Amino acid sequence: MLLLAARPAAPQTQGSQPLPPRLTVEEAVARATAASHRLAAMREQTGAAAAVVDQRAAARKPTVAAQASYQRTNHVDPLRVFTPGEGLQVLYPDVPDNYLTRVELQWPIYSGGRFEALERAAQAEATASGKDLEAARADLKLEVTRAYWALVTAREAARVLTEGVRRVDAQLADVRSRFDSGFVPPNDVLTVEAQRARQEVQRIQAENQSGIAEADLAELIDAPLGAHIELDASLGTPVVAPSSDTAALLADATSNRPERAALDTRIHGAEARVRAASAGRLPTVSFLTGADYSRPNPKIFPRQDSWKNTWDVGVTFNWTLWDSGRTKAEVAEATHLANATRERLLDFDRTLATDIHQQLLDLDSARAEISAADEGIKSATEARRVVQERFNAGVATTTDLLDAQVALLQAELDKTRALASTQLALARLDRVLGR
Repeated sequence: MLLLAARPAAPQTQGSQPLPPRLTVEEAVARATAASHRLAAMREQTGAAAAVVDQRAAARKPTVAAQASYQRTNHVDPLRVFTPGEGLQVLYPDVPDNYLTRVELQWPIYSGGRFEALERAAQAEATASGKDLEAARADLKLEVTRAYWALVTAREAARVLTEGVRRVDAQLADVRSRFDSGFVPPNDVLTVEAQRARQEVQRIQAENQSGIAEADLAELIDAPLGAHIELDASLGTPVVAPSSDTAALLADATSNRPERAALDTRIHGAEARVRAASAGRLPTVSFLTGADYSRPNPKIFPRQDSWKNTWDVGVTFNWTLWDSGRTKAEVAEATHLANATRERLLDFDRTLATDIHQQLLDLDSARAEISAADEGIKSATEARRVVQERFNAGVATTTDLLDAQVALLQAELDKTRALASTQLALARLDRVLGR
């Protein structure tokens, strides 16, 4: 054991980032954000959505294509025509080797607004994906905060129970001394020993819960498994009461919640897709130009076994007069998706005020529990002191003293849970308000 204690401790690291001596909530959230694979995947999805915007924008711009081909044909009899003054002229020579090169530019100059609408829809989806990423960050922040305060609570509960076991040990030593002197019967010793065993079981359970909470937090912040995390927080930190103006908080939440912003943006995107689908009923016009350099060049007559260049410029007009209802079905699909998104936004707004009211009630309840627990600890401490004096005077039983100690322990645990509930209620309220 001395040799192990003398060995230098290896630094706990997360990649190249060592764990700080004392971890704050903000540091835990920052480390979890940097290490989260879920956020990394959503960042990639946001990048993919931004790439779709570039694709839609590029669809409205001209494209240039180069083409080259070689074709070998069988030999044919040349076609000759006799012309006065010139004799026989070859109109179609035997050219088995055919080479073709072409450079072509195509530019859609009118699409009935389809390309523009698709670009707006893609931009809306990219913006909504960014809001989804913000919402995922907020969810992760709440998850890390919950794990952080769960660890603080578990450690505080273990400390309270350890102190309770220490007090029972002191009482057990006192009762045994009184038993040896003949002042108390043996059942008093057994009663204290049984109570001591019960509190020891509770202490072991609290230590185990502390280890589980520490492992959960370590997983979120990507700390080594089994690493001991020192926390820079205390459940006794005063909590500033937030505003209780539900209307003002609702206005803040409406403007700050990324989920609502994502839904609102997706509504605009869905409306743009409706317009894009409706544009299928309109004609399209494209500008087309190209240059050929071929041997033989099929645009030159008579056919010659030599390299010749030609060019062309034109405008194409395309109007689908009948598509068996495909455009109508696309418009219906986009319309239903837009309506579904609107309903989701209405449902979100309807439940938002209820969520805020519920979190305010939870926070008020937790703060009231703290005040009640403080009064309970004060009363339980005084009651235990009085019972201890009566026990020392021989007018109170061991059971009375044990009951007083259990009441004090329960009051201390109640305050621990109330403090933890307050911190978690604040974190949940911040999440609901989009802070």
